[in-house]
Amino acid sequence: MIGRFKSKVAVVTGGNSGIGFAIAQRFAAEEAQVFITGRRQAELDAAARKLGERVSAVQGDVARVADIERLFAEVRRRSDHVDVLVANAGVGAFMPLGTITEEHFRQIFDVNVKGTLFTVQKALPLMRDGGSIIVLGSTAGVSGSPALSVYSATKAAIRSLVRSWILELKGRNIRVNVLAPGGTITPGLRGLAPDEATYNAFNDAMIADTPLGRLGRPEEVASAALFLASDESSYVNGSELFVDGGMAQY
Repeated sequence: MIGRFKSKVAVVTGGNSGIGFAIAQRFAAEEAQVFITGRRQAELDAAARKLGERVSAVQGDVARVADIERLFAEVRRRSDHVDVLVANAGVGAFMPLGTITEEHFRQIFDVNVKGTLFTVQKALPLMRDGGSIIVLGSTAGVSGSPALSVYSATKAAIRSLVRSWILELKGRNIRVNVLAPGGTITPGLRGLAPDEATYNAFNDAMIADTPLGRLGRPEEVASAALFLASDESSYVNGSELFVDGGMAQY
Protein backbone atom coordinates (compact mmCIF):
# COMPACT_ATOMS: atom_id res chain seq x y z
CA MET A 1 0.00 0.00 0.00
CA ILE A 2 1.53 3.30 -1.12
CA GLY A 3 1.98 5.88 1.62
CA ARG A 4 2.95 3.56 4.47
CA PHE A 5 5.85 5.84 5.37
CA LYS A 6 4.06 9.16 5.10
CA SER A 7 5.35 11.58 7.77
CA LYS A 8 8.31 9.28 8.47
CA VAL A 9 11.98 10.08 7.97
CA ALA A 10 14.45 7.63 6.45
CA VAL A 11 18.22 8.01 6.14
CA VAL A 12 20.06 5.89 3.56
CA THR A 13 23.84 6.09 3.41
CA GLY A 14 25.36 5.35 0.05
CA GLY A 15 22.05 6.23 -1.55
CA ASN A 16 23.46 7.66 -4.74
CA SER A 17 23.64 4.38 -6.69
CA GLY A 18 22.95 0.66 -6.71
CA ILE A 19 21.10 -0.89 -3.80
CA GLY A 20 21.10 2.31 -1.76
CA PHE A 21 19.51 4.25 -4.61
CA ALA A 22 16.82 1.58 -5.05
CA ILE A 23 16.05 1.63 -1.32
CA ALA A 24 15.80 5.43 -1.24
CA GLN A 25 13.52 5.30 -4.29
CA ARG A 26 11.15 2.86 -2.57
CA PHE A 27 10.95 4.93 0.60
CA ALA A 28 10.28 8.09 -1.40
CA ALA A 29 7.53 6.28 -3.32
CA GLU A 30 5.99 5.40 0.05
CA GLU A 31 5.95 9.13 0.87
CA ALA A 32 8.80 9.17 3.38
CA GLN A 33 11.13 12.11 3.70
CA VAL A 34 14.48 10.63 2.67
CA PHE A 35 18.06 11.73 3.23
CA ILE A 36 20.81 10.11 1.15
CA THR A 37 24.58 10.37 1.32
CA GLY A 38 27.41 9.74 -1.08
CA ARG A 39 31.05 10.68 -1.41
CA ARG A 40 30.92 12.23 -4.90
CA GLN A 41 28.92 15.45 -5.05
CA ALA A 42 28.03 15.39 -8.75
CA GLU A 43 26.81 11.79 -8.64
CA LEU A 44 24.90 12.49 -5.43
CA ASP A 45 23.18 15.54 -6.89
CA ALA A 46 22.20 13.59 -10.01
CA ALA A 47 20.70 10.83 -7.87
CA ALA A 48 18.72 13.33 -5.80
CA ARG A 49 17.26 14.87 -8.96
CA LYS A 50 16.14 11.45 -10.18
CA LEU A 51 14.66 10.55 -6.81
CA GLY A 52 12.52 13.67 -6.58
CA GLU A 53 11.50 16.35 -4.13
CA ARG A 54 11.09 14.03 -1.13
CA VAL A 55 14.83 13.29 -1.16
CA SER A 56 17.61 15.47 0.26
CA ALA A 57 21.27 14.80 -0.47
CA VAL A 58 24.10 15.38 2.02
CA GLN A 59 27.62 14.80 0.72
CA GLY A 60 29.86 12.80 3.01
CA ASP A 61 32.17 9.83 3.51
CA VAL A 62 31.08 7.43 6.29
CA ALA A 63 34.74 6.63 6.95
CA ARG A 64 34.95 10.16 8.41
CA VAL A 65 33.07 10.58 11.68
CA ALA A 66 32.92 14.35 11.13
CA ASP A 67 30.98 13.74 7.91
CA ILE A 68 28.53 11.47 9.72
CA GLU A 69 28.01 14.13 12.39
CA ARG A 70 27.37 16.71 9.68
CA LEU A 71 24.78 14.42 8.09
CA PHE A 72 22.76 14.07 11.27
CA ALA A 73 23.10 17.75 12.10
CA GLU A 74 21.38 18.41 8.77
CA VAL A 75 18.71 15.80 9.49
CA ARG A 76 18.09 17.40 12.88
CA ARG A 77 17.85 20.83 11.29
CA ARG A 78 15.26 19.72 8.73
CA SER A 79 13.33 16.98 10.48
CA ASP A 80 14.40 16.60 14.15
CA HIS A 81 14.00 12.80 14.15
CA VAL A 82 14.71 9.56 12.25
CA ASP A 83 12.31 6.62 11.91
CA VAL A 84 14.37 4.39 9.62
CA LEU A 85 18.14 4.17 9.21
CA VAL A 86 19.68 2.13 6.40
CA ALA A 87 23.45 1.87 6.87
CA ASN A 88 24.15 0.84 3.30
CA ALA A 89 27.42 2.55 2.37
CA GLY A 90 30.17 0.04 1.73
CA VAL A 91 33.17 -0.76 -0.43
CA GLY A 92 34.98 -3.86 -1.59
CA ALA A 93 37.90 -4.87 -3.77
CA PHE A 94 39.68 -8.05 -4.76
CA MET A 95 43.04 -8.61 -3.04
CA PRO A 96 44.37 -12.16 -2.58
CA LEU A 97 46.10 -13.30 0.59
CA GLY A 98 49.79 -12.59 0.18
CA THR A 99 49.18 -9.26 -1.52
CA ILE A 100 46.91 -7.58 1.06
CA THR A 101 48.18 -4.13 1.98
CA GLU A 102 47.64 -2.06 5.09
CA GLU A 103 45.91 0.56 2.96
CA HIS A 104 43.47 -2.01 1.55
CA PHE A 105 42.67 -3.30 5.04
CA ARG A 106 42.21 0.20 6.43
CA GLN A 107 39.98 1.40 3.61
CA ILE A 108 37.61 -1.59 3.68
CA PHE A 109 37.31 -1.68 7.47
CA ASP A 110 37.00 2.10 7.82
CA VAL A 111 34.03 2.27 5.48
CA ASN A 112 32.27 -1.02 6.16
CA VAL A 113 32.78 -1.46 9.91
CA LYS A 114 33.79 1.91 11.36
CA GLY A 115 31.37 3.69 9.02
CA THR A 116 28.47 1.43 9.93
CA LEU A 117 29.16 1.59 13.66
CA PHE A 118 29.37 5.37 13.82
CA THR A 119 26.44 5.86 11.45
CA VAL A 120 24.27 3.88 13.85
CA GLN A 121 25.73 5.51 16.96
CA LYS A 122 25.35 9.08 15.67
CA ALA A 123 21.78 8.35 14.53
CA LEU A 124 20.61 7.09 17.92
CA PRO A 125 19.87 10.49 19.54
CA LEU A 126 17.49 11.19 16.64
CA MET A 127 15.98 7.71 16.35
CA ARG A 128 12.40 7.47 17.54
CA ASP A 129 11.65 4.65 19.96
CA GLY A 130 10.19 1.82 17.93
CA GLY A 131 12.26 2.73 14.87
CA SER A 132 14.07 0.39 12.52
CA ILE A 133 17.79 0.15 11.76
CA ILE A 134 18.90 -1.89 8.76
CA VAL A 135 22.57 -2.60 8.10
CA LEU A 136 23.77 -4.04 4.82
CA GLY A 137 25.58 -7.32 5.14
CA SER A 138 26.42 -9.81 2.41
CA THR A 139 26.52 -13.50 1.66
CA ALA A 140 30.29 -12.95 1.85
CA GLY A 141 29.87 -12.64 5.61
CA VAL A 142 28.93 -16.32 5.93
CA SER A 143 30.85 -17.93 3.07
CA GLY A 144 34.38 -17.73 1.75
CA SER A 145 35.39 -16.20 -1.55
CA PRO A 146 38.89 -16.07 -3.05
CA ALA A 147 40.56 -12.65 -2.87
CA LEU A 148 37.70 -11.17 -0.83
CA SER A 149 38.78 -12.17 2.68
CA VAL A 150 39.01 -8.61 4.05
CA TYR A 151 35.63 -7.62 2.63
CA SER A 152 34.08 -10.83 3.94
CA ALA A 153 35.53 -10.17 7.39
CA THR A 154 33.90 -6.73 7.51
CA LYS A 155 30.49 -8.20 6.75
CA ALA A 156 30.93 -10.84 9.44
CA ALA A 157 31.88 -8.07 11.87
CA ILE A 158 28.70 -6.15 11.06
CA ARG A 159 26.63 -9.26 11.76
CA SER A 160 28.32 -9.62 15.14
CA LEU A 161 27.71 -5.98 16.05
CA VAL A 162 23.99 -6.33 15.45
CA ARG A 163 23.74 -9.25 17.89
CA SER A 164 24.98 -6.96 20.66
CA TRP A 165 23.11 -3.85 19.56
CA ILE A 166 19.68 -5.45 19.90
CA LEU A 167 20.47 -6.09 23.57
CA GLU A 168 21.67 -2.55 24.15
CA LEU A 169 18.60 -1.05 22.46
CA LYS A 170 15.90 -3.28 23.91
CA GLY A 171 14.71 -0.55 26.26
CA ARG A 172 13.88 1.65 23.26
CA ASN A 173 12.11 -0.97 21.15
CA ILE A 174 14.39 -0.14 18.21
CA ARG A 175 14.77 -3.11 15.90
CA VAL A 176 18.12 -3.79 14.21
CA ASN A 177 18.43 -6.27 11.36
CA VAL A 178 20.98 -7.25 8.75
CA LEU A 179 19.98 -7.28 5.08
CA ALA A 180 22.34 -9.61 3.22
CA PRO A 181 22.25 -9.52 -0.58
CA GLY A 182 23.89 -12.06 -2.80
CA GLY A 183 25.24 -11.18 -6.21
CA THR A 184 23.32 -8.08 -7.29
CA ILE A 185 23.72 -6.08 -10.50
CA THR A 186 25.18 -2.80 -9.26
CA PRO A 187 28.08 -0.45 -10.08
CA GLY A 188 29.66 -1.61 -6.81
CA LEU A 189 29.74 -5.21 -7.98
CA ARG A 190 31.41 -4.17 -11.21
CA GLY A 191 33.88 -2.09 -9.24
CA LEU A 192 35.16 -5.11 -7.31
CA ALA A 193 37.09 -6.37 -10.30
CA PRO A 194 40.19 -4.66 -11.71
CA ASP A 195 39.39 -5.61 -15.31
CA GLU A 196 36.63 -6.94 -17.55
CA ALA A 197 37.97 -10.50 -17.70
CA THR A 198 38.08 -10.81 -13.91
CA TYR A 199 34.60 -9.36 -13.59
CA ASN A 200 33.15 -11.74 -16.19
CA ALA A 201 34.69 -14.76 -14.47
CA PHE A 202 33.41 -13.60 -11.08
CA ASN A 203 29.97 -12.88 -12.52
CA ASP A 204 29.74 -16.31 -14.15
CA ALA A 205 30.85 -18.02 -10.94
CA MET A 206 28.18 -16.23 -8.89
CA ILE A 207 25.45 -17.18 -11.33
CA ALA A 208 26.61 -20.79 -11.29
CA ASP A 209 26.50 -20.78 -7.47
CA THR A 210 22.97 -19.32 -7.31
CA PRO A 211 20.11 -21.82 -7.43
CA LEU A 212 17.86 -19.28 -9.15
CA GLY A 213 20.46 -19.07 -11.91
CA ARG A 214 20.78 -15.29 -12.11
CA LEU A 215 22.00 -12.24 -10.27
CA GLY A 216 19.60 -10.12 -8.23
CA ARG A 217 18.28 -6.67 -9.02
CA PRO A 218 18.64 -3.71 -6.64
CA GLU A 219 14.84 -3.38 -6.60
CA GLU A 220 14.54 -6.88 -5.12
CA VAL A 221 16.83 -5.96 -2.23
CA ALA A 222 14.91 -2.71 -1.76
CA SER A 223 11.67 -4.66 -1.33
CA ALA A 224 13.26 -6.59 1.53
CA ALA A 225 14.48 -3.34 3.11
CA LEU A 226 10.95 -1.96 2.96
CA PHE A 227 9.71 -5.06 4.78
CA LEU A 228 12.32 -4.72 7.53
CA ALA A 229 11.48 -1.04 7.96
CA SER A 230 7.72 -1.57 8.11
CA ASP A 231 5.32 -2.77 10.79
CA GLU A 232 4.98 -6.00 8.82
CA SER A 233 8.29 -7.05 10.41
CA SER A 234 7.40 -5.78 13.89
CA TYR A 235 8.64 -8.99 15.58
CA VAL A 236 11.78 -9.36 13.46
CA ASN A 237 14.84 -8.25 15.40
CA GLY A 238 18.51 -9.19 15.20
CA SER A 239 17.89 -11.29 12.12
CA GLU A 240 19.89 -11.67 8.92
CA LEU A 241 17.59 -11.60 5.92
CA PHE A 242 19.24 -13.06 2.83
CA VAL A 243 18.20 -11.80 -0.59
CA ASP A 244 20.52 -14.06 -2.52
CA GLY A 245 18.61 -16.40 -4.80
CA GLY A 246 19.72 -19.23 -2.53
CA MET A 247 23.46 -18.61 -3.02
CA ALA A 248 24.42 -18.99 0.65
CA GLN A 249 21.66 -21.36 1.66
CA TYR A 250 23.11 -24.77 0.83
